[in-house]
Amino acid sequence: MKIKHFILIVFMLLICACQKVNDESLEQIVGKVSSHINSSNVYRTGYSYYLPTGLNVKEYSLYNEVLESSDYTFYLYVDLISYYNQTKNTYEKNDKAYYSATINHDDKYGYIEINLKENNQYLIEIMYNYAKIEVIVDEKNINLAVSCAVSILRSIEYNDNIIANLLGDDVLSYQEEAYNIFNTESSESSNVLKAIEEDKYVEEESIKDTDLIN
Repeated sequence: MKIKHFILIVFMLLICACQKVNDESLEQIVGKVSSHINSSNVYRTGYSYYLPTGLNVKEYSLYNEVLESSDYTFYLYVDLISYYNQTKNTYEKNDKAYYSATINHDDKYGYIEINLKENNQYLIEIMYNYAKIEVIVDEKNINLAVSCAVSILRSIEYNDNIIANLLGDDVLSYQEEAYNIFNTESSESSNVLKAIEEDKYVEEESIKDTDLIN
């Protein structure tokens, strides 16, 4: 009986959280990059991040992550080379997009761009903190998807020592050529989804990751 009550409480909390997010503007949601960062619960070679409730890791290899909710798939790409080099770039607002804006906080640069795609679904691209997330959702779930993506990206923490040791590995050279997180999907033929597909050709044994997902 206690288990049923616990599940009901969690379910009600999730409904309330979703309703609150849906009542907010995209500006308010994106502005949460400056809010409190939750402790990491996913650990990788060179970085860690917080995975929100309701999302699960479907697969990962090198610095690509495939995350799933009950309805959608999120594609995460972490660019350790850009982080190590502290690469700076600019984003030009896209007036033709459904939504387009820059993100700036604590010297961390990024952008969000949302575009209407096929079947009345929207491609969300968010780059921040030297990482990028892409997800395709229905219009009614844009706010919730953006909230999840912002939560993940702002929580990413990098391990400078591990990253420095990895820079001599050929796999990082491959990653550098595979994808540029500073470009949107509309401005180049390759995107996070393509990078993940290409990444499957690189043997996972090239980097041994013994860390576990909590």
